[in-house]
Amino acid sequence: MFAPWSEELGRKPVLQLSLFLVNIFQLPVALATNFSSVIVGRAFCGLCSAGGSVTLGIVADMFDAHDQQFAVACVVFSSVGGSVVGPVVGGYAETYLGWRWAIWIQLIFGGVVQALHLLFVPETRTTIMMDSIAKQRRKADPGLNLWGPNEMIPFRQRFAVKELCLTMLRPFKMFVTEPIVLSLSLLSGFSDALIFMFIESFALVYSQWGFNRIQTGWTFMALLVGYGLAWAFFIPAIRRNIHEREQKPGCEKAQYESRLWLLLFLAPMLPIGMFGFAWTATGPPLHFAGTLVFVVLVGIANYAIYMATIDYMVAAYGPYAASATGGNGWARDFLAGVLTVPATPFFQNIGSKPIAYASTILGKFPCLTNSFQVTN
Repeated sequence: MFAPWSEELGRKPVLQLSLFLVNIFQLPVALATNFSSVIVGRAFCGLCSAGGSVTLGIVADMFDAHDQQFAVACVVFSSVGGSVVGPVVGGYAETYLGWRWAIWIQLIFGGVVQALHLLFVPETRTTIMMDSIAKQRRKADPGLNLWGPNEMIPFRQRFAVKELCLTMLRPFKMFVTEPIVLSLSLLSGFSDALIFMFIESFALVYSQWGFNRIQTGWTFMALLVGYGLAWAFFIPAIRRNIHEREQKPGCEKAQYESRLWLLLFLAPMLPIGMFGFAWTATGPPLHFAGTLVFVVLVGIANYAIYMATIDYMVAAYGPYAASATGGNGWARDFLAGVLTVPATPFFQNIGSKPIAYASTILGKFPCLTNSFQVTN
């Protein structure tokens, strides 16, 4: 819901409001006396989160579609990397400080990030910057007839009820009506849902080797290794894209569709990683290191899917990248959140070797998705 407002009111105020509200709603979670309070607080944190899609909108503001890929790669790595840092820090917090400190630590980081953003990140939305420049010029020369693009539209017309509804519904409309947004968001959301179900099994898997919470948290670093390797794989692919655009100036295919090229080779690592993890996660006498090798492959595929789909959409939709990627973010978060709930029972109740069979089932679904992707 926040993403389109950043296109109307500017990136900075929307991100500041989002960060403030997320930090505020951490408090009822940290101070909760019952489970319902935790659920409500976390729900409002989710509703108020705007960071991912608005940040990608900032990338679209700052970089031309020809030059944005390295910046998008950094943003994607920070996004997926957070899911690794969280369990590592959380393991120590829960063991030595209690679960509430996992929330207090988030609040501390959230406050620091909001302060840094307020002090060091300028506004990047072009229309808002033009409005500001026009106001400064008129202030310096009262007789100057110079107005910014938003100033030309009457306030009541710009913020009429119909316009407010259209603005808030823009990401969802694009998700439903834009084939690019719909297909890539479903691919990305499907991948994230599988990944979140997959990592829910880590506590069950590594308890077979006697891992405590801290040790289990450190196993997530294998995902970070996979993310780092995938990032490294994308560097020559990005240079290849840049070279292709230089050789074919003005060619739309060279600008956009070629950004999905590497995904065709890295996405199959998702089912390979899950199949391999399934049959090395059966516990002793097998060594746990075997599972980590396949976790690395899953990390490579997850980064590749997120990077390629986001890169394509940011390039294709430019100034409206925040709304386009808002649909992508919604698909990822919604599907991952829904499927996290049944994950633990799923890994505990299938056949004589529930972890192996459950991971095998998860590995079959991306095989079908990859076949559909290559066919299209």
